[in-house]
Amino acid sequence: MILVDTCVLLDVVQADAYWADWSQAQLEQAAQRGGLTINPIIYAEFSVWYDDMAQLEQTLAAFGVAFEELPREALFLASKAFRQYRARRGTRVGVLADFFIGAHAAVGEMPILTRDVTRFRSYFPSVALLTPFKA
Repeated sequence: MILVDTCVLLDVVQADAYWADWSQAQLEQAAQRGGLTINPIIYAEFSVWYDDMAQLEQTLAAFGVAFEELPREALFLASKAFRQYRARRGTRVGVLADFFIGAHAAVGEMPILTRDVTRFRSYFPSVALLTPFKA
């Protein structure tokens, strides 16, 4: 399975002028390589853009995205990565979601399809990233 970050899904549904084509192609390729999944954090972030849950569910089904709960090991790992972030004087608020996503991928040994690479590379170096950017 490949964990799909919110930004990639949003690129497609919002028809982002720069990223939509790349994201759509990556979703199609990733689906063929092993299937796509999201977790409760990605679901919640993506849900912000929908007023109707049935429409949200229909969109996710059209992408062929499965839903996977966060294992406790991932929750624990996310907290340790976030503590490390704060110890390094990280001050941005609203970043905890990225640590949940990265930890889920690390514990589940899943790559992440994303355009947001900095925190994933810094705090979860074992996670493979499917990204448009060079390593």
